[in-house]
Amino acid sequence: VFTRPIASDPRCSEGGLDPSSRQSLAGDLGLKNGDMLYASVDADTLRQAAGGAVPTATFIDADGTIGRRTATSDDLGKSFRPGMMALRDMKMSWTLNDFMAMDERFNFKIKRQEGASACAHVSVASDEAAGFQAYLREFGFRRGRFGYLYGRYEDVDENDEDKKEAKEEEKKPAQSEDAPAAPRKAVVECIYEPPQTYDAETDTFESLEDPSEPAVASLASFLGLERVGWIFGHAPREDGFQFTSNEVMMAAELQLEAADGVKATPFVTVKVTVDPEGNAVVDAFQVSMQCMEMVAEGALDIHPTKAGYCSVSETFTAIMEGKKSPEVENNFFLTVVPIGRHVSDKFVTMFPKANREGVPQTHDAMKRQLSKSGTRGWTFIDLLSDFALLLYIGQFLEVDSDIMKKVYRSVVDRNVPLDDGYKIILAGMVGMDGAY
Repeated sequence: VFTRPIASDPRCSEGGLDPSSRQSLAGDLGLKNGDMLYASVDADTLRQAAGGAVPTATFIDADGTIGRRTATSDDLGKSFRPGMMALRDMKMSWTLNDFMAMDERFNFKIKRQEGASACAHVSVASDEAAGFQAYLREFGFRRGRFGYLYGRYEDVDENDEDKKEAKEEEKKPAQSEDAPAAPRKAVVECIYEPPQTYDAETDTFESLEDPSEPAVASLASFLGLERVGWIFGHAPREDGFQFTSNEVMMAAELQLEAADGVKATPFVTVKVTVDPEGNAVVDAFQVSMQCMEMVAEGALDIHPTKAGYCSVSETFTAIMEGKKSPEVENNFFLTVVPIGRHVSDKFVTMFPKANREGVPQTHDAMKRQLSKSGTRGWTFIDLLSDFALLLYIGQFLEVDSDIMKKVYRSVVDRNVPLDDGYKIILAGMVGMDGAY
């Protein structure tokens, strides 16, 4: 319902066109191309005309918490977009250019990612990859699981024949001006799986509170490693379905954390599944800068019915092929990263992993591992060079203790011998006698 006649005055205070009259032509009213008309309407009647549906929107409270609320009739009449303040609450005076610039911040033109990835290549230590796959096989790949990848970033070696795919990636146009001129490769040495739960009904996993998190970060730092990516496993899916909305949003959040904002980063996502013949399938990806920006702005939500799609928050607008879309297929956000394996020349993977069902981490398991010293070419420090074992020992000797720092130096540089006194202390923990 119009509360005032349509007029050329923004306040609709001047005499204007009677909206009930549909006979007059624009030319008869003296209107020409470019003229702007204004109308004042009752917000409650707008809601009724829309069928009575009252939208909800995501909002950020003053204390930083995120929630959802139902829009009121006041919101419909005054708010800039659902869940936002009215324009006049932001500032008193707006020009058309101000409004268009403001509105553009909430519009995303979606397109497939064709530029080069900031990660040119990822190589995962073969024993670590095999161990992760083997655990997924224990449950027939029917239980999703994830872990963090620890390793290092390296420049791409132009003389490395195995990295031809990586060099081809560099030739592609960059995703944006923030993308690095020379993408880097990620070398994964260790996988750490935090405490987690998996919901088979929704195909989602959730990270639980991890009391070992500070120790993991410290241990990685002492060993010259950093978090370079994450890995997850899932049950077989239909062709073309790569990521759920939960997975693509988690990948974006982790890239944002690694880059400290919407910036290019070689942080990588590795996913593991199985094909119809039972063969493991391992692929690597990055999500696009656009996906990172949309997640950072709160523009994406978990889709309630389509697992391979993200919903677009009502505060934002996604434009696909020139049309507004309430959802985005997750494949639009993905860029493929070439992946390979390597045999680690520094670390071993023998000790049971933390936070897994099955084989527990015990002193007996530690004794069995260290007792191999002097057999088949194994040295004491070789057998200690196990991320899971070092983390376990750190529960008793403290990750940052002097003795552990001595161990780390010998692990990182085999030319630095570990004194026999430290070997005796470690062997004594598990009741070992004899040569080390």
